[in-house]
Amino acid sequence: MAVTLLMYAPRICTTISGPAVYSRFSDDRFHACKEDAKFTWVRALDFTRNHSFGKCSTLALVLDEGAPVSFILNSLPLSGELGELVISSMEFFGPSSKVVPLVDCPSGCSVSYEVLFRLNSLVHMGKIVAKDVNADLFRALQEIPVHISRRVFEKMSKLEFTCYEPLRFIQQEAHSRKRGQDALLSSKTEGEGKLMMCYRIHITPSKIYCLGPEEEVSNYVVKHHKQYASDFARVTFVDEDWSKLFPDAISARTGRGFFSQPLKTGLYYRILSILKEGFSIGPKKYEFLAFSASQLRGSSVWMFASNDSLKAEDIRRWMGNFEDIRSVSKCAARMGQLFSSSRQTLEILPRDVEEIPDIEVTTDGSKYIFSDGIGKISERLAKEMACRIGLDYTNPPSAFQIRYGGYKGVVAVDPDSFRNLSLRPSMKKFESKSRMFNITSTSKSQPCYMNREVISLLSTLGIRDEIFESMQQNDMHELDEMLTNREAALSVLGKIGSAETKTASKILLQGYEPSLEPYLLMILKAHQDNRLTDIRTRCKIHVPKGRVLIGCLDETGELEYGQVYIRITKNSKEQKDNCQPYFAEDNGKEKTAVVVGKVAVSKNPCLHPGDIRVLEAVYDHGLYAKNLVDCVVFPQRGERPHPNECSGGDLDGDLYFITWDEKLIPEKVDLPMDYTAARPRIMDHVVTLEANIIHFEQLLIACLFVHGLPESLRRYIS
Repeated sequence: MAVTLLMYAPRICTTISGPAVYSRFSDDRFHACKEDAKFTWVRALDFTRNHSFGKCSTLALVLDEGAPVSFILNSLPLSGELGELVISSMEFFGPSSKVVPLVDCPSGCSVSYEVLFRLNSLVHMGKIVAKDVNADLFRALQEIPVHISRRVFEKMSKLEFTCYEPLRFIQQEAHSRKRGQDALLSSKTEGEGKLMMCYRIHITPSKIYCLGPEEEVSNYVVKHHKQYASDFARVTFVDEDWSKLFPDAISARTGRGFFSQPLKTGLYYRILSILKEGFSIGPKKYEFLAFSASQLRGSSVWMFASNDSLKAEDIRRWMGNFEDIRSVSKCAARMGQLFSSSRQTLEILPRDVEEIPDIEVTTDGSKYIFSDGIGKISERLAKEMACRIGLDYTNPPSAFQIRYGGYKGVVAVDPDSFRNLSLRPSMKKFESKSRMFNITSTSKSQPCYMNREVISLLSTLGIRDEIFESMQQNDMHELDEMLTNREAALSVLGKIGSAETKTASKILLQGYEPSLEPYLLMILKAHQDNRLTDIRTRCKIHVPKGRVLIGCLDETGELEYGQVYIRITKNSKEQKDNCQPYFAEDNGKEKTAVVVGKVAVSKNPCLHPGDIRVLEAVYDHGLYAKNLVDCVVFPQRGERPHPNECSGGDLDGDLYFITWDEKLIPEKVDLPMDYTAARPRIMDHVVTLEANIIHFEQLLIACLFVHGLPESLRRYIS
């Protein structure tokens, strides 16, 4: 018998058979199956009584008598390192649980939760063998300060091999660090700045993996309850090899016909059970808390280990009043609103906030809101906010995407505003007593790229394919040149002007040549590889005469329907070129410029030719005085808002594709598509926690289905 180490648990499947079962075999096709051909494979869970597939990390190979044992053993990977193998009994300190493998403290021993979690992480990552986690190891960890244990575990996690003597390793490392007076006496402070330390847990059909604590962008909920930060965990549902689950693994098609009901597999009920009943790691039992839209795309939820002082229900009650929301989908979305990655600034009292009316119009029986999701912020408060998030307070961003209590959307700087905040009813999603002003993003100049969808729509509207091919060839030529030519590298990075390229730009400006500086060449090569991958897989072509900008509203009411106001920060290449007819009054000295003339506007994902709008960019003295930079300002006039014409967008933080390249502006456009949303399903009672959990699993299946589509189709569904 031979034994080999498994990195992941195996995928387990079972067959479903019967006359009504959908089969891969056609009725008249020859097949060599002894059983009934009317069967299909579906995913199954660990069928062993003591969860052996989840607990074990080894595979036994049993050979028949007379088989060439030595030849087979020598053919195994790492056969030389395996040496002589023996079978021995082990004492496993693990709870009987539906999530395995987990190690727990034996009776008479006690370690901190962080030490226990990190120890489980090392077992799950194969750095320690579970049989070596015994009472002696726990007794040794009791005598070591937590901050030293943390450093020892961090070193052990970086090992490229399994440590078969963890007790000896830990004792030696702890002794050397005590003698050296390790300076790191505490972990990174929870909640400082924009990062936080987060416990992460991966749950597969058979196993659990503890990860971290790891750095993650903070959110307001965890930041507000920072004294209980170690009780929060981000739980992700993945396949055995940590890849995304396939939707058929949770809900499989087994019947014939379009209206056949899918089969809910064992994995469906495993996920449902974990979310409903929770699970325990040591002394903590994690319960479902909430999830945000970005977490849903990553198959993740937030869970919380309730204690005597704070329970998951208390956090949801603190977040806001959701009882008036009778739609399950809306209730779940509103709960996740405060879990968006954000920067916390300061609390704003109600007396400094006013509610101003929305700008609405009714056209052909449909009501449109021109001010959907946008409000105003005073210049004084904008400068203070810029200072608090580490930006130049003398030149604050023109717009902030925010979360404030139950409000969600964008606030644009208004120098004439007397109130700190002016918010609109369309921004209010639920009632909340929270007064913290959270910033998720700000307006900034972002490079413009076409993707496969934009190219397809522009081609449909009459733009010649040769133009796209020429722009792609120019892109690839510049990417080749940047590796050998300093000026070419500066030109490419200057056109992009993103934060990721600042380091390379600084080195180039010091006079270094790419071919003579290995570190610089490595950065440029990484950028080239990323860009070439994007071009190959997504047809991502850079548009020099364009930007991606956040949408804002013309509060002055000067813009007419069909007009926009665009003032951008010029990149280094644009600052060198003084002859640009599409910039109004451009003398080359200003760092900003107002775009004038025809522009094409769209928003991703775009799926209809009418999503490409051709508008007139104009210079307006009133808007120029308001100093709105790096945002596209839409009018408040017309029969329908331009953002709504672009894929049904609004002004609560949507980013818009803008180009003033005359080669990419269609001569004629299609009528915009009708994006009137379907009425949500309203319940006659308060949305329960169980309903939110079931809704999460249904959305999870839908998101996994979309993820499994080809890239060309995936962006059409959101």
